[in-house]
Amino acid sequence: MTGSPTSDLRPPTSDRWLNRARPAPWLLAAAVTVFLGVFLLWPLGHVFFRAFHDPQGFTTLYMRGLFTSPTQVEAIVTSLWIATLVSLACLAIALPLAWLFARRDFPGKALAAGLLLIPMILPPFVSAVGIKMIFARVGALSTLLLNFNIVDGPVDWLGRWPLLGIVLLEALHLFPVLYLNLVAALANIDPTLEEAAANHGAAPGRVFSRVTLPLAAPGLFAGLVLTFIWSFTELGTPLVFGLRHVLPVMIYDRISEIGANPTGYAQVAFVLALSALGFWIGKRLTSQGRDVATLGRGSVGRREPRLSRGGALLAWIFLGGVLVIAVVPHLSVVLLAVTRRWFLTVLPHGWTLEFFQRALTSELTRTALLNSLGLSVAATLIDLAAGFAIAWVCVRSRLRIGDGIDALAMLPLAVPGLVLAFGYLGAFGSAFRGSALFDPRVNPLLLLAISYGIRRLPFMVRAAHAGLEQVSPVYEEAAANLGATPFHVVRRITLPLVSANLLAGGILCFAFSMLEVSDSLILAQAEPFYPITKAIYAVMDSLENGLNVAAALGVWAMALLAAALLWTAALLGKRMGQMFRAG
Repeated sequence: MTGSPTSDLRPPTSDRWLNRARPAPWLLAAAVTVFLGVFLLWPLGHVFFRAFHDPQGFTTLYMRGLFTSPTQVEAIVTSLWIATLVSLACLAIALPLAWLFARRDFPGKALAAGLLLIPMILPPFVSAVGIKMIFARVGALSTLLLNFNIVDGPVDWLGRWPLLGIVLLEALHLFPVLYLNLVAALANIDPTLEEAAANHGAAPGRVFSRVTLPLAAPGLFAGLVLTFIWSFTELGTPLVFGLRHVLPVMIYDRISEIGANPTGYAQVAFVLALSALGFWIGKRLTSQGRDVATLGRGSVGRREPRLSRGGALLAWIFLGGVLVIAVVPHLSVVLLAVTRRWFLTVLPHGWTLEFFQRALTSELTRTALLNSLGLSVAATLIDLAAGFAIAWVCVRSRLRIGDGIDALAMLPLAVPGLVLAFGYLGAFGSAFRGSALFDPRVNPLLLLAISYGIRRLPFMVRAAHAGLEQVSPVYEEAAANLGATPFHVVRRITLPLVSANLLAGGILCFAFSMLEVSDSLILAQAEPFYPITKAIYAVMDSLENGLNVAAALGVWAMALLAAALLWTAALLGKRMGQMFRAG
């Protein structure tokens, strides 16, 4: 006998490690469940409760009012129309881009993939500040057409087509999200399926329409669901363009009546129900399509054909056209920030850097910048702790509730910011009335930090989840066998090994928290607590050259988010798309 008498009775190494760490998963699971229950499920439950209750008890009066009041119906139809147009525009841009990057190789492909993230570096809410100057009745576009005698007089673009600016800005901002989902879906398709169709004589167009597109449909529809929900619930852009008869703006206008009129709760409940339905559909489509799309892919690789010089030139012309159009809103914000006058001219004049200085020295804007920095740091720390704990429970433990916790952590993808913020106002405002810590009417900073963290938690969970799946547990098992406690194993082994993933997720959480719109507009109701996005909205009309100062604030924010996205892309590479997927 070569081994000890008890050697055959010992559990496998991984089991010994899990047995030693057994209390930790349950404690972490309980902690994150309580956290999500209090700051996610309770506010959402409060919204539904108030939507169906009044002082007399249960009622469907307010929900029925959404579909019987002409004003409410008009707002819902307009919001749905905006979301549909934005989704179709995103599809028209993203589908050819995704096919090009997934199916062809050409010089500068990696650079082009990075450039396609540029439209994401500024929310359409901020871009609207500059784009209004282009589409104004005497703005840059009308002046350009007048100079070439194409029109006889100034054209009121936004007055004639009030949805034009909103759909354009939201589509240019959101198409990268659909593109990332489509590239991932196309990359997961087993190449032998397309090759088999081609070998049977199918033309390339027929292969794409009959084989490729149906197999990519789950990822396509999942991405379309995300763009539809985001555009349907976008609050800031309609506000800037002055379009009041859309559902998000009507919810915003109900803030002052939140304690007395349940109509606002009914509107929020409808938005939440529609968002949850779309998220569920996207999740089902993604899970149903994954097995088919990846069948046999592990044993068969794909080699993308390299484009000829002419083909590469055409590809770059197409990419350049998309990028030029996509950066027009950003460029307009920059131009507005560095000019004193932009009226009846194609380009502004009176160049100055004064507004950048004013954006940093004004008491309102300086306080807002400091508030946003502090809130974003706090939200990122919350996400680092909660996101890693959730991912560790799901990947390293064998708890049956792991999948449920993961699904709960992904729920914020389906919860629009205005829904969560409205729920915080109602739930915490009524339960902690007058509290300087939890009543958002008194001091919203704590709830703002938590709401930012909750909204970006899926990014961190996906980043930490990917990191833990890529790191073999044998290193943790070896440390445990040498006597390290579970806490020391996680601190000295696990965290260093997944630090790049956590850093990437943290960068995204910080940057997007800096530019969170809906939560900031709804929860921050007093100037001392304004974050940067609320300050941008406030200074547009309240200061001399307010639009210029707001644009300068937008440029500072744009530079921050651009650096964050480039850093994240460098850390994650091709895994960048995982940050914008539900599972």
